[in-house]
Amino acid sequence: MFIRLAKLSLLFVLIGANTVIAADQKPNLLLIFVDNVGYGDLGCYGNRDAITPRIDQLAKQGVRCTDFYIGSPSCSPSRGAILTGRHPERNGLNYQLSSDPNMQQGLPSNEIVLPQLLKPLGYACGAFGKWNIGFDSGLRPTERGFDEFFGHRSGNIHYYKGLYHGQNDIRRGTEEADLGGQYSTDAFADAASDFIRRHAKQPWFVYLPFNATHFIGQNNVEPDEKVQWQAPAAALARYGCQPDEPNQRKRFLATLTALDDGVGKILDTLDRENLTQRTLVMFISDNGAFMLPGRGLEVQSNAPLRSGGVTTCEGGVRVPAIFRWPGHLMQGSVNHAMLSSLDVVPLAVSVAGGNLPTDRVYDGIDPLPALRHETDLADRTLHWVWNQSRSQQWRGLRDGNFKLLRSADDAAWELYDLSNDLAEQHNLAKVQPQRLAELVERFEKWQKDIATDPSRSQSLRE
Repeated sequence: MFIRLAKLSLLFVLIGANTVIAADQKPNLLLIFVDNVGYGDLGCYGNRDAITPRIDQLAKQGVRCTDFYIGSPSCSPSRGAILTGRHPERNGLNYQLSSDPNMQQGLPSNEIVLPQLLKPLGYACGAFGKWNIGFDSGLRPTERGFDEFFGHRSGNIHYYKGLYHGQNDIRRGTEEADLGGQYSTDAFADAASDFIRRHAKQPWFVYLPFNATHFIGQNNVEPDEKVQWQAPAAALARYGCQPDEPNQRKRFLATLTALDDGVGKILDTLDRENLTQRTLVMFISDNGAFMLPGRGLEVQSNAPLRSGGVTTCEGGVRVPAIFRWPGHLMQGSVNHAMLSSLDVVPLAVSVAGGNLPTDRVYDGIDPLPALRHETDLADRTLHWVWNQSRSQQWRGLRDGNFKLLRSADDAAWELYDLSNDLAEQHNLAKVQPQRLAELVERFEKWQKDIATDPSRSQSLRE
C-alpha cells in the first residue's frame, strides 16, 4: 500500500507544468554570475594560458554553451535583465548606475526579481557578491525577496578592502560590514557556502555574483596604491609569479584562477552536503571582457569575437555559459542553440514548479528543451540597445545566423553572417540590401512594441 501511494505521489508531481512539486523534489538553484569574464578567457573555451580547472570540470560535467547571449553589454542592466527575465528596455534599467549607490536609481521596485517568485515555492534565497542594481530604500536585496545578502552595492571594489570611490562599499543585509581581511572572491564564496550548509534540508536559491574579474579602477584604491589586477599570492604563484609581478596579463590570469578557486569552493560544498545531484548550477558572465583603450589593463580575451563589453558586437554580448544538472542535462555536451540570460528566470521558475506572472511581458523562454538538445531555436531573435554615450549608441539584433548592428543612431547599419564570419569582419549590408532592410524593419518594430508595452517600467532616472 505504501509503495502504491508513493508511486501515485510521484505521478502527481510529474503531471503537467502547473502541478505543485513536492519540496523534496525541487532542485536547488545556484546562479554563479561572474564579472567581465570574456568569451576567450577560460580554459574550456580554448584559452591555453588560463588555469581554470574547476570551471573546466563544470563544463565536462554539464552543458557548455557556444551561443549564449547576455541582456546587455554593461553591468547594471545585465544584472537587472537576468534577475527579471525582462529586457533592460522593458524593466526600466538600461543604464549604468552612477558612483553614488544610495541615489534613487536602479531597477524599479515594481519589477519582480527571481527570489520573489521562488520564496512562495518554499525556497530560501541568498545573494552574495555584487548587487549594482540600486541600494536606496526599497531596492536592496533583502527588500526584494532575498533572505540574506553579503556583498557590495556598486559596480566594482577593491578586492581586499571593499573600497568604492574611497568608501567602504560592503554591506551585510542593509548594514555596513567588511570583508574580514579576506580576498573578496573567497569571502563571497564562503558566505554562499555557509548559507547552503544552513539550508541544506530545504530547497534554496543562491545568487553568487562575484565581483571577479572586474578590473580595478583608480577610484577604488588608496591614494598611494598602484592600479593593477589584484590577485592573491597563491594564485600568482601558480603562474610562477611573485606578489609584485608587474605583468598585467599574468596578474589578470591569477585573478581569474582565484575566481576558479572560489567556484571550486562552492562546488565542494555541494559535494560535502550531498547536494550535487539535486542542484542546477548556472555559470554565466555578465558581459564580454572590456577592450577600452587607455587604462593598460585590457589584457583579457573575447577571441574569436569582435570587440568587447559596452558594445553590441559579439565580443560584448556573447559570453561563456555553463549549465550542470546531473540526471537532467547531458554530461560533457556542447550546445549551439541561441540562448539568453533572459531565459534564467523562466528556467528557474519552471523547474521549481511555479508559473510566471501574467501581468507583464517576459522576454526569455524556458531553455530546458534546448539545453537537452531537443530544439535548436533556429528561428529565435534577440535584441540589444545600449547607450554608452551620445557618440556610442549601440544597437544589435541576431536572427538565425544573421547579426545586425550599429554603433550610433546616425551610423550605417552593419550586417554579418555568423555562420561563416564569427568575428564580424565582412559587412554584407551592401551585398544583401533586402535582408538588411528586413532586419532593420524587424528591429524598429520591436522597439515600437517595447515603447507601447503597458507592463514597461519607467526608469528611475526619468
